Amino acid sequence: MAEPIVFLPDVLCDARLFGPQLAELSSDYGVMTMPLGEGERISDLAEKVLALGPKRMALVGTGLGGLVAMEIMRRAPASLSRLALIATSPLQESPFASIDYEPMLIAARTGRLAEIVPTLTGVSAEDGELLALLQDMAQAVGVERFVAQVRALQRRRDMQAVLRKCACPAVVICGADDTLTPPKRHQIMAEFIPDAEFCVIEGAAHVPTLQAPAQVTAALRQWMAQPLVLRS
Repeated sequence: MAEPIVFLPDVLCDARLFGPQLAELSSDYGVMTMPLGEGERISDLAEKVLALGPKRMALVGTGLGGLVAMEIMRRAPASLSRLALIATSPLQESPFASIDYEPMLIAARTGRLAEIVPTLTGVSAEDGELLALLQDMAQAVGVERFVAQVRALQRRRDMQAVLRKCACPAVVICGADDTLTPPKRHQIMAEFIPDAEFCVIEGAAHVPTLQAPAQVTAALRQWMAQPLVLRS
């Protein structure tokens, strides 16, 4: 039987971020999500996944979850059989970008957590149903965990060198209309990884798992079908 697929969500998200993929893939694979803990460093979050997750897994990380997946690859590459990165970036947060989070923290601490969601996801009120789901996830995650997640993002390290050492089947997935982490940035990330597939999802932006779920699921099925390759 194939190794289990473990999904790691983005900031202010829970398992519902991968709802369509969990439903479709569960008939053929063991699937699970791992909530990101309250540690204020990416390394803390990675340690929790390694402690509670399967000993060997196919990791799917979106946004912050993608950074955690890269940290797991750095710390324990033998635990990964495959790597899928969605709407994320291996680059270290610049000081200027890091400061941009501070108004969000103020908003969250003053009871306006739902207002942060459009900024973090690029989903506007025009897509009311999706925005409502994302805001509901944000409320479920809560302010305390959001603050910890932001601190982890602000302190993240550059992962380009880690990706260059990837020795398992990998895919980089992004929405064609993603303005927060544009396709070009994802393409460059895919080029860091030996033999990685690069998949642009049409009709999706920063939340492709929910904006174009069938396409993302198809990309993950193709990724799971790739043979494992032993590299020296």
